[in-house]
Amino acid sequence: MAFHHFHLKADWPGGRNEVGSIEADKLKTKISIPKEMDGPNIGTNPDEMLLGAAATCYIISLAAMIERAHLPLKEMDMESEGVVDVTDGIFTYKKIIHRPRVILTKEASEKQLATLKKLVDKAEKSCMISKAIQGNVELEMEADLRVE
Repeated sequence: MAFHHFHLKADWPGGRNEVGSIEADKLKTKISIPKEMDGPNIGTNPDEMLLGAAATCYIISLAAMIERAHLPLKEMDMESEGVVDVTDGIFTYKKIIHRPRVILTKEASEKQLATLKKLVDKAEKSCMISKAIQGNVELEMEADLRVE
């Protein structure tokens, strides 16, 4: 069994509305509470970082599956949305909605488009971050899949 270790250092100067920083191997940024939660809105925040982790894990997983299936990819991008519920002052990350847009080249067959549709769902179930948040955060897919 192989283990991969990832490390991150966080510095926080004090109270709720301060600005801290995080640093990892390839990540370095300021952190604070977002304006939507009455914070200073400097740098990123845990909500964006969870959304970013889920989105990048998903799109990289999907890209790898498309490549392995030898689908004729023309272009791919994605927007993702995180939904946080605030009830009685308690913040709960409720849902992540991924909206991948995947276009296959005009040479793609109906069978290849059907394969792509299956891979879009399979990638979400295969992604390490999706597995980590499963049962805690709802994952929703609104895919735009087509042949050019």
